[in-house]
Amino acid sequence: MSIAKNVVLVHGGFVDGSGWRGVYDALRADGYHVSVVQNPTLSLEDDVATTKRVLDAQDGPTVLVGHSYGGAVISEAGTHANVSTLVYIAAFAPDKGESVNTLIADPPPGAPVPPILPPVDGFLFLDREKFAASFAGDLPAEDAQFLADSQVPWGVAALAGAVTEPAWQTKPSFYLVATDDRMIPPPAQRLMAERAGATVTETGGSHAVYVSKPAEVAAFIKQAASGTTA
Repeated sequence: MSIAKNVVLVHGGFVDGSGWRGVYDALRADGYHVSVVQNPTLSLEDDVATTKRVLDAQDGPTVLVGHSYGGAVISEAGTHANVSTLVYIAAFAPDKGESVNTLIADPPPGAPVPPILPPVDGFLFLDREKFAASFAGDLPAEDAQFLADSQVPWGVAALAGAVTEPAWQTKPSFYLVATDDRMIPPPAQRLMAERAGATVTETGGSHAVYVSKPAEVAAFIKQAASGTTA
C-alpha cells in the first residue's frame, strides 16, 4: 500500500473543526497535507456533500478521519475515489441503513446518558453545566467551558441521516477507542470497530480525546496513512 500524505479531518456534533488544531499541527509538522472540514451539521446529506468537496481538492490518496458524528459522515463520504483509508476517533460507524439515532437508541445497561437537551426548532445542544463531565472530562476546566459555551447547534436531521453505502465495507479502517468516553460508551465503540473489521487501538481519554491527546491521535492517523495494522 502506498503511503497517503493527505489527511482530511471531520468534526462531530456540537463542535466545529477548530478542535482539531493540535492534531493538525502534529501532522503538518511531519509533512502531511491536512484539510479540516467545517460541516454545518444540519443534515448528513449536506455534511457529506461538504466533505466530498474537500476530498475533490486532494491530489492523491487521502486518509479520511472522523470524530463522533463525523464517523457517520466519513462512512458515507469515504466511498470517494481519493479516500484510501478511514480513521474513526471515538466515532459512530453506521452500517447500511443505520443513523446516529439508531445507534444510540439502545444504550448498554448502565451506560452514561449524554446530557442532550430537548430539541428546539430542530436543533440539539448539550447541557452546558454537564458538558465537561460528559464530553471533555480530561480537558482543563477553562477549555471544556469554552467548548460548552461555543456549541454548534446539531440538527435533528443530521442524527436521522442514514448511511447508504458504508465505505468501511470496501476500504481499510482504523478505530481509536476512548476508554473514558461518556458520550459513546466504549463497549459500543468496540462493537462498531469489530463490525467494521477495523484495526483498533485503545487509549484512556474522554470523548474529546482528539483535543486532549493530539499527539497520540496524530500518531494513530499516521499509522493508518502508512497502512500499518500493528
